[in-house]
Amino acid sequence: MNLLKLRQLLEQFFIEDIGERDVTSDTLFPVESQGTLTFLAKEAGIFSGGDVIKTGFTMLDSTIEIELFVRDGESFEVGQKLAQMTGSMAALLKGERVVLNLVQRMSAIATEANKAVQILDGTKTKPCDTRKTTPGLRMLEKYAVRSGGAFNHRYGLYDAVMIKDNHISFAGSITKAVEIVKAKLGHTVKIEVETESKEQVIEAVQAGADIIMFDNRTPEEIKQFVQLVPPHIVTEVSGGITLDNLALYRDCGVDMISLGCLTHSVRALDISAKVREREGVY
Repeated sequence: MNLLKLRQLLEQFFIEDIGERDVTSDTLFPVESQGTLTFLAKEAGIFSGGDVIKTGFTMLDSTIEIELFVRDGESFEVGQKLAQMTGSMAALLKGERVVLNLVQRMSAIATEANKAVQILDGTKTKPCDTRKTTPGLRMLEKYAVRSGGAFNHRYGLYDAVMIKDNHISFAGSITKAVEIVKAKLGHTVKIEVETESKEQVIEAVQAGADIIMFDNRTPEEIKQFVQLVPPHIVTEVSGGITLDNLALYRDCGVDMISLGCLTHSVRALDISAKVREREGVY
């Protein structure tokens, strides 16, 4: 986790939510009012977001004491205490919603990613994410995927070449597209080519692609295509694959299966926040 970027994100989120001030908490609670905020799991899952909790609350008040009862990547059960923060009541309540929202979403993604890992367990194939992330949350969502034991695809358009059908149409062929890219980019940039037919797979191999994706192909087609690709080229499957049908692709023999569902359609995990004042329950 890049903590500098995390602080930037949280600053934007807090400004959006708090605005000029928390009119309720700042009015109700004296400056000296202290309390405890506890995150409790209302359903089981895989935890992600420890740095969000620590960074978020200390940004609002550096004196807040934070205790995490689970680490990123660890499983938790219903009713389990996940984290506890003690300090200024006003600061705790100002940070509660932003931090909890992020932890709920990150833990949901980690939980889904771990399900994918379990489905593919015992095979050479690894599950990975896609760029189908929430704008502004990509770093956090991709971190959550790793918390669940899955892997990251490229982070954006800037860190790897992905030659798709539109690029191929513009260049004239897979061979020409790869040739142009290799002539202009350094040797450290990986080149992935999206393919949909046996002929395209063969052409991508001969063109010198580093990664070949089989796009929207059936398990039977994929098993045939894999045989055409030498071991030094990474193979990937993508398109229409969810946790519901992932098991059908277990024995295809590819290196990676990319799953947009890990990030684009998860439901936030049910985690509650309980606040207690030093003198009683708020």
